Amino acid sequence: ARPTCELCGKSFTSDSSLSRHLRAHPGGAPFSCFRCRSAFPCGAALREHLGTPCQPRPHKCRSCPKRFASARSLQKHRRVHRDGALRCPDCGKTLTSKASLVTHRRIHTGERPFACPDCGKGFMATKSLSKHRQAQHGGGFICSDCGKSLSSHPALVTHRRIHTGERPYECPDCGKGFMARVHTGEKPFGCPECGKSFRANSSLVIHRRSHTGEKPYPCPSCDKSFVSRSALMKHLRTHLPKELR
Repeated sequence: ARPTCELCGKSFTSDSSLSRHLRAHPGGAPFSCFRCRSAFPCGAALREHLGTPCQPRPHKCRSCPKRFASARSLQKHRRVHRDGALRCPDCGKTLTSKASLVTHRRIHTGERPFACPDCGKGFMATKSLSKHRQAQHGGGFICSDCGKSLSSHPALVTHRRIHTGERPYECPDCGKGFMARVHTGEKPFGCPECGKSFRANSSLVIHRRSHTGEKPYPCPSCDKSFVSRSALMKHLRTHLPKELR
């Protein structure tokens, strides 16, 4: 099917043509996803969306061009038209609650107050953080002392040293003890193919893919695949319009 503008019904020969049309459309959301046609008020929101798989959105609002993945989400959105709502001063979008407005405005400010305890990546909302931890770190290893969830058993062992005070790694230069190997420079994880060593097993896993050819992170927009999620995220920017890269 040809890409079609949901605001006026005009069809186009390519997604890029539709994107240009949307940017010039009076009252239209200026940034659209070339995969699922979802529209966004600013480039930051589109970039955030491109980092996640697109969902089918069969439920369309009768009062505006927005589409939703479920009837429940559409029903919640309809309150905006029925009851009125808070309006974002940056883009004019209406939200159903003050909390929703606070979260939404982070798209414009760039604020990411929720940091992943496993890798440090920041997120605009706790829901996004939860999805990230489930997809990237798995979770499931809970500290019995503080309740923190860790991505692996080795990570849990290292974390628990905060509570026990254990410092098993001694610096050969100064004699000071540490909870992890970073200070000592020790690299105990060696590649059996080339002998290169790494501080963390996760780094070794990524490195070994250069020998095996494994690329488990496919781009949802083209036929390319990558050895790590960070490489995929860097590549995804090439699919954005030049002004957003």
